Amino acid sequence: MNPSIIPLFFLGIVLGTGLVASSSHLLLAWMGLEINTLAIIPLMIQNRHPRAVEATTKYFITQATAAAVLLAAATANAWLTGQWNIYEQAHEIPTLMIISALALKLGLAPLHLWLPEVLQGLDLNTGLLLSTWQKLAPFLILTQMPLNDNSLLIVLGLSSTLVGGWGGLNQTQLRKIMAYSSTAHLGWMILIVKYAPALTMFTLVVYWVMTSSAFLTFKFNKAYTINALGLSWADSPLMTSMVPLILFSLAGLPPMTGFAPKMLILQELTKQDLGTTALLTALTALLGLYFYLRLSHAIALTLYPNNLTGIPRWRLHNCGPTALLVMLTFSAVLLLPLTPSITALFTP
Repeated sequence: MNPSIIPLFFLGIVLGTGLVASSSHLLLAWMGLEINTLAIIPLMIQNRHPRAVEATTKYFITQATAAAVLLAAATANAWLTGQWNIYEQAHEIPTLMIISALALKLGLAPLHLWLPEVLQGLDLNTGLLLSTWQKLAPFLILTQMPLNDNSLLIVLGLSSTLVGGWGGLNQTQLRKIMAYSSTAHLGWMILIVKYAPALTMFTLVVYWVMTSSAFLTFKFNKAYTINALGLSWADSPLMTSMVPLILFSLAGLPPMTGFAPKMLILQELTKQDLGTTALLTALTALLGLYFYLRLSHAIALTLYPNNLTGIPRWRLHNCGPTALLVMLTFSAVLLLPLTPSITALFTP
């Protein structure tokens, strides 16, 4: 692929998300989602690898199915209510179809099976884009939809946190682990998307920071499996030592940055008289904590029997990490004391 055309695809992704954010018309929102999808597909297939082709095909079929369901729901809603406005959702069946289509686009359980397989076939840069920016547009539609009953969102959220933690237990591929981590974190966000949209956006931004630092660290160490990440100390011992801290932040352990959104979400659920939901969500978080600790153990506490021969490579190639990676890593670890100031930025 010609490198000069790649910024055009990134522009299409941004324009598609901007169209969704600026429109309350269901047809325009659908068009924004499609522009977003069609712009990322060439970036997914640029490596010309069979696994990348397979992942791109699965992603296209999944997103086309979700788009068809969303368009059918919008047409049915216009037929029943005479309105194309996202705020006018007077019938339950179109609302259920729209939520199901958006859940498929986001990768929420039980509609998540495409996400680990697609992410496994992509490079780390495109996988980062798919795990972060592509989640924004469906959330923007969900925050605009009026719902009289949030039970479906609660079921989707609880199942996502459970499946996201359970699915990552026996994985050895880092990209699949991050895919299940994405499903689990999206489950936390979907639980409170109608009760506190500002908190949902705050959680999404914190998730972006933590996931970006994790993906860029994996890319910096050229690690795709747990074993490769455990042996990456020869390339960059300092960055490898930061990986457990990033994983602890993803797990939501204090005093890392990732503890703030989970604490606020549990507090909001308790305020909404959903104490049982908060308890179940906190218990499912223990599953994710287990495989994050498993990764940290493989990186920091395991001495491999086969020692690397020769001079460690980091002494020969002393190239420091980029400024973006350093900034994201420190943001993922040290921003917990600034939580009140950051949440104030998202409060209308």
